[in-house]
Amino acid sequence: MTEVAVNVPAPRAHGRRVLDAARDRVRRGDLGSLPVAVGLILIAIVFSSLNRHFLSAENLTNLALQMAATGTIALGIVLVLLLGEIDLSVGSVSGLSAVVMTLLYTQQGWNPVLSVLGALATGAVIGLLHGLMRTKLSMPSFVVTLAGLIGWLGLMLFLLGPAGTVNLPFDRGIAALSDTWLPPWLGWGLVVVLAGVHLTASLVTRRMRVAAELAVPGTAWVLARSAGLAALLAGGVIVLNADRGVPLTLVIFGGLVVLLDLALRRTVWGRRMYAVGGNAEASRRAGINVTRVRILAFVGASTLAAVGGVLAASRLAAVNQTSGGSDILLNAIAAAVIGGTSLFGGRGRAYAALLGILVIQSITNGMLLLNVDSSVRFMVTGAVLAIAVAIDSLARRGTADGLK
Repeated sequence: MTEVAVNVPAPRAHGRRVLDAARDRVRRGDLGSLPVAVGLILIAIVFSSLNRHFLSAENLTNLALQMAATGTIALGIVLVLLLGEIDLSVGSVSGLSAVVMTLLYTQQGWNPVLSVLGALATGAVIGLLHGLMRTKLSMPSFVVTLAGLIGWLGLMLFLLGPAGTVNLPFDRGIAALSDTWLPPWLGWGLVVVLAGVHLTASLVTRRMRVAAELAVPGTAWVLARSAGLAALLAGGVIVLNADRGVPLTLVIFGGLVVLLDLALRRTVWGRRMYAVGGNAEASRRAGINVTRVRILAFVGASTLAAVGGVLAASRLAAVNQTSGGSDILLNAIAAAVIGGTSLFGGRGRAYAALLGILVIQSITNGMLLLNVDSSVRFMVTGAVLAIAVAIDSLARRGTADGLK
């Protein structure tokens, strides 16, 4: 085929090009997900050597359950961080949305699905308000969302009333969401579908780049990446099936990660997000509606916070005065940054939320198994966050030096 002969380099030349590109990325400090992967391996080695229950199927299943709600909130944080903004209200928004859902379901008699949609609409409206305040009034996002953090918390407490707690029916409806497990055959079916979709998308992308006479990776590399993903997913399914199976909440969280990643990388909206985060003024001069992009980012962040609140309420089978509180906000922001999203905007992927929350929940889970005081856990998590920000800062400095 002529196009392959023209555009695909010889294997040796392609291998050398890949090595050169990798060396250049390391020189610029752009290490991608490598630090997170190394960190997860070290965490597994340290905690499994101190407590052999850490890598058991039961504990890893609990870990999967624990990270779904906060991980979903962290996905929204990724959106605003990509623009160099911040949203401090996601914890309060998640708690308020969960309370709205619970009241609609238990006191107004709404259908569970409509109650959840009501919670998502609440989050979207709040995000729209934040976005309008940020763009139309030129208020810093820090101030807008700090006011939201306090205000939405107050509204949540008002709706809860003096009782302070509203329970969900434990054995049905929304509460059953977090107690639903996929049968083994369906878990394996998910592995086949996800790996197949990844391979198909990679091959289609490669074909389109060849048609556009752009540089493409070798076919062997494309196949190896899909095979690696399939092996990783299969390992996870084997572990989870050894206990209760793949939890539905993990499927929801994983599905949101995949959808958001596709939206960011494959749609015009996603490319504009990176463009505005990289240089807002240049994007405006290029004709991008920067205001609309920012508003949509805040709407997305608050809506995902509402989803996280629904998942958290389902797991607890109740909402109370601590819903969306405690360290949820801090962990969500830390997860996005530790996973590789730049605090300065323009760089990061949806998978950052997944990787980051996996690091934080692994540390938390391991220390709880060892009966370590929470003060030590906070110090360790803070140190990991500081290291992640230091790597990000070095990467930016390396990129700036490369442009000189």
